[in-house]
Amino acid sequence: MQYVLDTLGNLIHQTAFFNLTYGNYIMIAVACVFLFLAIKKGYEPLLLVPIAFGMLLVNMYPNIMLSVEEAENGVGGLLHYFYLLDEWSILPSLIFMGVGAMTDFSPLIANPISFLLGAAAQFGIYIAYFLAIFLGFSDKSAAAISIIGGADGPTSIFLAGKLGQTDLMGPIAVAAYTYMSLVPIIQPPIMKLFTTEKERKIKMQQLRPVSKLERILFPIIITIVVVLILPDTAPLVGMLMLGNLFRECGVVKQLTETASNALMYIVVILLGTSVGASTSAEAFINMATIKIVVLGIVAFACGTAAGVLIGKVLCWATKGKINPLIGSAGVSAVPMAARVSQKVGSEADPTNFLLMHAMGPNVAGVIGTAVAAGTFMAIFR
Repeated sequence: MQYVLDTLGNLIHQTAFFNLTYGNYIMIAVACVFLFLAIKKGYEPLLLVPIAFGMLLVNMYPNIMLSVEEAENGVGGLLHYFYLLDEWSILPSLIFMGVGAMTDFSPLIANPISFLLGAAAQFGIYIAYFLAIFLGFSDKSAAAISIIGGADGPTSIFLAGKLGQTDLMGPIAVAAYTYMSLVPIIQPPIMKLFTTEKERKIKMQQLRPVSKLERILFPIIITIVVVLILPDTAPLVGMLMLGNLFRECGVVKQLTETASNALMYIVVILLGTSVGASTSAEAFINMATIKIVVLGIVAFACGTAAGVLIGKVLCWATKGKINPLIGSAGVSAVPMAARVSQKVGSEADPTNFLLMHAMGPNVAGVIGTAVAAGTFMAIFR
């Protein structure tokens, strides 16, 4: 009888209830909120569902992120191996290849002025950098945190790994992906604050047709120019442009389909769950995380505002040919930010169609964020 009681007692004490802290319960609640936003509200479910589930798992079973060195049997936890692919910058680079294969760069080629709007939206990154320094973060930590302002999760993870800020990678990645998914909530009030009803109703001329030769040459030329200037951007810009070259050259259909579908979704699963699993209560619930979350929203808001304001300048310079709303798409949340520009524009005038025009700054923002990351790496590595 005593043996049975001892066995039952051991089984009960093996349950998670005896090992969870208040912090774990808080993180479990946060994970459930993220799942609600993803499933019920539809906020970037491809990102938030795996992130939230990884967060749920690690706060009930911490050993799922146990490293090989910490494990008694020499075998690490499942998600630890996924997370190593983040630290080694493999998954972020593969995400960029998938984005390139899925995205039409024609709006940017047809309207090169979009590069200015994409560059303007990176203003939030540099604001966040100096604010992070002011709040006591080191140069490298501040640089890794500031990339959140570009609303680019893969680049945030990439830079944090390259600068050796793996202890901050979880909060940085979660903040970046959360703000990416909340673009439809965060951006519209800022866009409306800095534009007039008349500006929001501006209809832009149809973009010129882009030849196949232009679409093929664009990723090659951008790679040569950017990587020659900032070699450290090669993993991100190179993979982004390789994916787009797959799409545009027309001779590797199988590679295009793989990069934009099967491979892309596999990488999203691995990246999302491992990012979520990096948010154990011990690593996430602290003052540094709160600062990162606040800096992220400030950076994102400043980037959105800067894009819209430069859009207003271009609107004035072109005598009303450019709708300032497309400037907000300069953050690199592709294609969500472009859709938000379309949504706000159509609210002012249901016949207004800005989506393709906004895709130009949106693509430019992806390149701009990678360039900003490369600049930080060149300075601090």
